[in-house]
Amino acid sequence: MSLGSFPPENRPLAPLLLSPVDADRRLRGPYTVASAIVSALAPVAQPELVARYDIELRAVAPDMHGLIPVRRQSIAGLLPKAERILVHAPRRTLRLSNGIAEFVREYLSETGARTLVVENLHEADPTDRELLAVLRRRIGPELLTVVTGEHAVPEEPLSPETHDALADELEREGTVGARLGAIPYHREHGTDPRKAVEAFRFAVEWCLEAGCHDAVAELGTRALALADPRDTEPETWWRLLHSTATALGALHRESEAEALFDRARRESVSPATHAAAAYTTAMLKVRNHDPALRDLDAALAWVNQAIAISTLLPDPRERAFKLGFDLNGRALVEVRLGRPGKALELVQEAIDLAERDLPPGAHPIHRMVLLANKAQLAVMLGRPDEALENLDTVIAIDPGYPDYYIDRGNLLHRLGRLEPAVADYETAMRVGPPFPEPYYNRAEIRFSTGDHQGALADLDHALALDPEFVDGLANRAGLLVALGEYGRARADTEAGLALDPLNPYLLCALGQVEMAEGRPERAGAAFDRALEISPSLAAAWASRGMLAFETGDPEGAVADLTRALEPGADPVLLFNRAMALRAAGREEEAVADLTRALDLSPDDDEIRGALHHP
Repeated sequence: MSLGSFPPENRPLAPLLLSPVDADRRLRGPYTVASAIVSALAPVAQPELVARYDIELRAVAPDMHGLIPVRRQSIAGLLPKAERILVHAPRRTLRLSNGIAEFVREYLSETGARTLVVENLHEADPTDRELLAVLRRRIGPELLTVVTGEHAVPEEPLSPETHDALADELEREGTVGARLGAIPYHREHGTDPRKAVEAFRFAVEWCLEAGCHDAVAELGTRALALADPRDTEPETWWRLLHSTATALGALHRESEAEALFDRARRESVSPATHAAAAYTTAMLKVRNHDPALRDLDAALAWVNQAIAISTLLPDPRERAFKLGFDLNGRALVEVRLGRPGKALELVQEAIDLAERDLPPGAHPIHRMVLLANKAQLAVMLGRPDEALENLDTVIAIDPGYPDYYIDRGNLLHRLGRLEPAVADYETAMRVGPPFPEPYYNRAEIRFSTGDHQGALADLDHALALDPEFVDGLANRAGLLVALGEYGRARADTEAGLALDPLNPYLLCALGQVEMAEGRPERAGAAFDRALEISPSLAAAWASRGMLAFETGDPEGAVADLTRALEPGADPVLLFNRAMALRAAGREEEAVADLTRALDLSPDDDEIRGALHHP
């Protein structure tokens, strides 16, 4: 038994939030603990609180949908299963856990402190383990104490016939939770492998759509051990294999996913199966989490095979969708090969196929993804206005999908349209479960407009949502250096470098900390390493230039600051280079830099003073 957090001053434990929860995933699958919490609190919480977290509550407690009305919804919730083609990223579960934690925290703020007791944690699905970690991190012990137990209780052996009877009884009850956990478990140990495979199919497909990739990988592997492709309905066998491989790829287990697709190629003679296997193999090759294992040539070969097969599909509607999918996949390979123009041609061909051969209104998510990718390529090719028009259309198709607001906000930010960019980030905060990117991006705008405390608050919140958000750690470290909080900045750099040892932004921030704390040799080593990894990183050139200036090397400072200015003129960098030029006896060049800096920042008294009073 372990206490996740102690009550203040070791006071006695608060009353139970609900009866002790058995976390065994074989009962209700992923979110066994989360669904128990929601089932206990949703009926008694204030309706406006339930409505505020509708997506998260409905996602983890599917049997409570009758008590949790839909307030926010992506278009995916209105489409048939065949058209819900987006696969959630692995961090989707963290978004849901943060939403549940905020719901529980707000509930306890009104009702008072409680204790959550969770048993059999060793059998919990990773979604529940993640949720418990988030609850402990985001709800203080003055409101919630989490007590967990891990102990193996010997199971009483049951006959296959008893497993059948238990599965039959649970099926009559008709809960989704049982279909995700107990029913597949009992069918697996019962007398009829075909019923087991069908039970697993439901659980695997539900979990994949929910983004529970660990559960898909486990359940799908167990199902495939029972499903003989010669005796199983081909579509069922293929869906199990494809879903399992998709989850394995999302979990960075690409070699296992590829092995499954090799098995599909050995077992199946279906053109559609071979096309899909070739496409997904290509994506595994191009997206491998380890850059050293990516193989763009192999990816191109596989995706071309998918295109060749899909081109021959007889049904024009099926061909338009599957071939469009494959062309879009090849576009990604072309981008990675440095050919964005070719990639845009392929995406446009896929869009034209959809317009010509798909029924009006069919596959809106497919069309949305193609337009979003077209927008990204337009940005790469220097056509931001076209990209913005495409993103406007994408968001109009599905205003309930948060991620494209981030894309449009980032583009608006690049175009200098800060207010609408912030509006997009804030919309992304509202329409989906909490995630760090909109806060991180708003922080950049707040910092650029001089609101350093607002930027810090946003970065603090982003990192509360995801302490392993490396970009957030890098930006907060840099901001803390600017604010003189070197201890906190060092902590962020160390935490970030533990996750990403080659991150040049973190190395640059570490160098700034070392420089501020009087360790120039360590600072120089950090800047050198950052520039070795990212030779165009202006912040590292600027910082190393200032280090050279402060350690008596004005010519070295001029050289580094000149590199820092390559992306474009900046009044601060021009001022700093002017000071180095002046120290090096190059007064005429110093005056030129100060004049240009004053043109860029005419209200800066320090620049004006340096120009007129050498």
